[in-house]
Amino acid sequence: MRHSRTEPISKIVDSYLKSAGIDNKIREVRMINSWEEIVGRSVAKLTTGIYFRNGVLFVSLRSSVVRNELMMLREGIIKALNDKAGSTLVRDIVLK
Repeated sequence: MRHSRTEPISKIVDSYLKSAGIDNKIREVRMINSWEEIVGRSVAKLTTGIYFRNGVLFVSLRSSVVRNELMMLREGIIKALNDKAGSTLVRDIVLK
């Protein structure tokens, strides 16, 4: 006998994560993990640290040249990160 109220497991898991209040944290982790995909391997290799707090992504870099270049591309990077996360998580990026 087939139940008429069947739902995909992904929908059930998403619903549980949202009710537990950890869906945004998972989006943040996915966004941080996509850093290399968005900025490229060469920039990611020069990244020494990355963390997210209160809508601001903090990125530490070893190269001042790359830091200045990323400053000019900041708006595009923010848009790409938010697109990857599926919601507006990043409001600003601080490059150190």
